[in-house]
Amino acid sequence: MQHITGISRQQMRFSSLEDTISPDNQVRFIDAFVEYIDLSKLDFAVKTLKTEGRPSFNSKVFLKMYLYGYLNGIRSCRDLEKECLRNIEMQWLLEDIRPNYHSISDFRKDNPIALKKLFKLFVSFLKDADLIGGETIAIDGTKSRAHNSKKANFNQKKIDKHLAYIEAKTQEYLDTLEENDGKDNPAIIQNIQQKLDRLKGNKLRYDLLEEKLKASGEPQISTTDSDSRALLVQGQVIEISFNIQAAVDAKHNLVVATHTINKNDRSALSAIAIEAKENLGIETYTALVDKGYHNGKQIEICKQANITTIVAQPEQGKSNENGTTKAYLVAQFQYDHDTYTCPQGETLKTTGSWHKKTTDKDSYNFKKYRTPKCKECPVKHLCTSRAAGREIDRSQYADAVEENNKRYHENPQLYRKRQEINEHIFGTIKRQWGYNHTNLKGLEKVNGEHSLIMLVYNIKRSVNILGVPDLITKLKKWNSPYKVKVLFLLKTSYLKLNLEFFFSSLKLAA
Repeated sequence: MQHITGISRQQMRFSSLEDTISPDNQVRFIDAFVEYIDLSKLDFAVKTLKTEGRPSFNSKVFLKMYLYGYLNGIRSCRDLEKECLRNIEMQWLLEDIRPNYHSISDFRKDNPIALKKLFKLFVSFLKDADLIGGETIAIDGTKSRAHNSKKANFNQKKIDKHLAYIEAKTQEYLDTLEENDGKDNPAIIQNIQQKLDRLKGNKLRYDLLEEKLKASGEPQISTTDSDSRALLVQGQVIEISFNIQAAVDAKHNLVVATHTINKNDRSALSAIAIEAKENLGIETYTALVDKGYHNGKQIEICKQANITTIVAQPEQGKSNENGTTKAYLVAQFQYDHDTYTCPQGETLKTTGSWHKKTTDKDSYNFKKYRTPKCKECPVKHLCTSRAAGREIDRSQYADAVEENNKRYHENPQLYRKRQEINEHIFGTIKRQWGYNHTNLKGLEKVNGEHSLIMLVYNIKRSVNILGVPDLITKLKKWNSPYKVKVLFLLKTSYLKLNLEFFFSSLKLAA
């Protein structure tokens, strides 16, 4: 039976790395993009030549390596080192340079701020390449597991539980020790004494943790990665993680702003919304946001920044037998000219005095609205259980919230696009690429890695939209202050001269 036969391993071939890479291979864009920019202007740690010792690697080598690695689901430093030995695309990209894993690891750890700047630079390129509309942007967040286990995260309740257990076990061992004190049983006594010493050491450790927790002023503390926090992931599931914020443009679903925080979404809207506006250099846009971000202060800040928000309105409070029924919720009261009109037609007025309310989540000023007619109202039992009558608190951010809620109810079709715009991005990054956790410690370094992930996502998507040749053409036409004109032109000219020499040699041979 005949089979297809391969080429003999002893067969010699004359070829170059250039011959192995097709014109539409994404590594060509990675190479062109990195060669185009001046890394020193982005504050990358650029290695300089020393008078003695081995020459250092160019920082562009590591940046190319990481961009290629993250594009292909490889982010382990040791795996990237292996790819330099066996991957033809990587050999072409790095010109067969083979750094060791330790040098590869140091680059990512040493350049978190520069990686974030690089992400912003690429966003400006995408805008100039007309791939970003800048009119409608969806904002959302997702959790990324931290390099810290649940056992290495503590709050006061958890510390108290451990201390109570230590105290109970200590008393139990002391009682056992007392029972065996008069007996000639040194082995048992020694064993109990060792356990008591161990409990004493554990108590000291938890006492120190308690002092550190109180000194931090935070509700929780992590011992492996001090910046990580226990965050609600879904339902009642809690993970020690970070919260990746992302603003995604509606035109081609490209990420225009991103940063990572270690708290929930409630107070995160204004920072990511304003960052998106600054990255794109636009005057205004419409932000589509889910109800987890609904916060009066954050909506007001966005309003002042000329950002139109459509944040989903949370469900209103439920009726109850002893309090306010559905027909008399605050939404049923009409507000006009600093007064409220109740469903019974009575007017609630304010003295104009501001009061301050502080909670664990927020603090704000508010006015109180009342009417003496409540005491005589026949349906008072349906409206309130307060003996003095109904009282409405109006926050200082109420105007901005009401305007937002009105837009939300008037634009259901537009708001429905929110999930279409940004949900699949997190699905691609976490499910398809497996980037559901971070390899680094510390909020700043984690920010750098997540900026790299979002940058790689934008590169992948823009390549899919335009193709590598067209994207490189737009890159060459892009006028950026970070452009390395001389080196880029020299490399292009060098390649052109080599090709001309090659074709002229063929003509002479013929």
